Amino acid sequence: MEDHDILDTPDGTPDSDASDGPQPRPQSLMLAFFGNHVLEGDGDVCVYSGSIIDVLGRVGVGEQAVRSTLTRMVNRGLLRRRREGRKMYFGLTPQASRVLWDGRTRIWKQGAVNDDWDGTWTLLGFSLPDSWKRQRHDLRSRLTWSGFGALYSGLWIAPGNVDIAAAVAELGLTDHVKIFHARADVATDIELMIRDTWDLEGIAARYVTFDKRWTAVLGSGVGSGDDPIGTRLRLVSEWLWTIRTDPRLPARHLPPEWPARPAEETFRRVAELTAAPARRTAGELLDTVPPLR
Repeated sequence: MEDHDILDTPDGTPDSDASDGPQPRPQSLMLAFFGNHVLEGDGDVCVYSGSIIDVLGRVGVGEQAVRSTLTRMVNRGLLRRRREGRKMYFGLTPQASRVLWDGRTRIWKQGAVNDDWDGTWTLLGFSLPDSWKRQRHDLRSRLTWSGFGALYSGLWIAPGNVDIAAAVAELGLTDHVKIFHARADVATDIELMIRDTWDLEGIAARYVTFDKRWTAVLGSGVGSGDDPIGTRLRLVSEWLWTIRTDPRLPARHLPPEWPARPAEETFRRVAELTAAPARRTAGELLDTVPPLR
């Protein structure tokens, strides 16, 4: 399984049409839970399964779905178990921590709008045997997460200087890939190239849907709600779904009034309002233990 597929559906597509908003899978919500309340804490605790069932139940995930998701994630090397008496606790593995730190960088540090593009592009060309369907899927998934789009079938591009070599090496595909860093010639219409390479309408629709949904939540008084932990869990999960296919294209080459900026402002407003209440609720609700050494 390619690492970043764990943050979305297996084929990299949303669970529902963008006009309806995403319906995050239990595994995506599970990782958002651990990112919110383990990674952002001391990062090294295990959480009682009953606590996890309680929290995910607040966003519509039933007990059986939680238990089966925990089992699958253990089997995939994403979570580790620790038994204490009759209770079972779950913590992050190094693999899951790496993916969550990557997601944390995308969410909190990079921002959704690229105002400081330096004019460079990273180009990646590859040629894989026809029988390597899984390797091709894994590479394309990793490239999409890293901001690449398919200029041609075997030539992908991303804005800026993207360090993709380590990810390619992890997939065992170094010998089949060539990476370049370059600038476009003046004869190249960059805006046309962007429109041909990325689904701008689809990316924009995700931002518009997110902004509409969470602006309504703000209007209903999100700060005074009685379930900040559930609200924040859904907020982060939906925001990650929203930005997943956005390569942070150069703002000056995007359509006027690109919706990423207002959507991100809405995200940060709700995040700020729910941060402290969610931490307090988690402190009262979550039963945790240190991991075994």
